[in-house]
Amino acid sequence: MLSFIPGGKGKAPNIVRVIKSKRMIWAGHVARMGGERGVHSVLLGKPERKRPLERPGRRWVDNIRMDLQEVGCGYMDWIELAQDRDRWRTLVTAVMNLRVP
Repeated sequence: MLSFIPGGKGKAPNIVRVIKSKRMIWAGHVARMGGERGVHSVLLGKPERKRPLERPGRRWVDNIRMDLQEVGCGYMDWIELAQDRDRWRTLVTAVMNLRVP
């Protein structure tokens, strides 16, 4: 459990690392679901509406790729990698243990 108990002996985890690891856990779960599920298309899809003339919005996939680049695995096909639960769990642990300024 990643909760912090006031007065306890543990140190509160860095919130950025917790968010990144939870995002990676969810992405691995969705990647293993398969393409026929709706949530899989939401994760990998592009928005259909026209965007205003600003910088492009960041998608979930972009965040996952950035997290993988931070641990040195940005070149890999993350959907294929997520099919192996043990390797994916190792990556999630690596993302959780990153030093965040």
